[in-house]
Amino acid sequence: MDRTKKFGRNAMFLVLCVLSLAFIAPVLVVLMNSFKDQFSISSDEAFHFPTGDTFVGFQNYVGGVEKTDYWNAFGCSLSITVCALAVIVLFTSMTAWYVTRVKSRYSSALYYGLIFSMVVPFQMVMFSMSKLANMLHLDNPAGLVALYLGFGAGQAVFLFSGFVKSIPVDIEEAALIDGCSPIQEFFLVVFPILKPISITVAILDAMWIWNDYLMPYLVIGSDYKTVPIAVQYLQGGYGSKDMGAMMAVLVLSIIPVVVFYLFCQKYIIRGSVAGAVKG
Repeated sequence: MDRTKKFGRNAMFLVLCVLSLAFIAPVLVVLMNSFKDQFSISSDEAFHFPTGDTFVGFQNYVGGVEKTDYWNAFGCSLSITVCALAVIVLFTSMTAWYVTRVKSRYSSALYYGLIFSMVVPFQMVMFSMSKLANMLHLDNPAGLVALYLGFGAGQAVFLFSGFVKSIPVDIEEAALIDGCSPIQEFFLVVFPILKPISITVAILDAMWIWNDYLMPYLVIGSDYKTVPIAVQYLQGGYGSKDMGAMMAVLVLSIIPVVVFYLFCQKYIIRGSVAGAVKG
């Protein structure tokens, strides 16, 4: 039996290694090609390591940053992502606490309405959403943050609700006895306990918002370029593309979200599992 378990573990480890390589390989290809010349990327050399003839140093990075106005796009993406994460975590945590603790038809309808929004594809509502955003003058970064709150509320409330159920009600009742108002109770007692799941929600939404192309393109267009929108400006007329600069900008756009994920990844499993068991 022990030998069978050992063989099963080794087989599973091998399968996971192969899957990891399959996911990492495209990223490595992009990284390698960001240091090659244009001709090498478009030929059979695309899957080879840079050599003396194909290596161009940081030329693609310098060209990509200049052509896309990368740092302005980076600042726009960063401000939108940070603001959207702040409002999503704040408002959805309060909503989840309300619908979990207050049992009424209204709270139940609100909860199931948010859950239903998770299964509605964005493509189904994107044209009506962009038209409505234009009518309400939400076609700007601040309006985009409000739209991200709407589209991210379903998943966030679902995760927060599962975690709130694991918080003993006695803690909240003790805070009320000590004279806390409901607002004080939430921010002084409940919200600090929600730290693990708050970070989990922030990580998941940060990767979504930072890499999102379709919603910023439909809502704010080229007036405020985010990083994914800036990348498309490396495509010229008649289908010509500066592949070297594009690969370089893609690498630069990947780095922030990967660093953020690696720094906070331990909270994903901790936050998800903590809300699965009621304490």
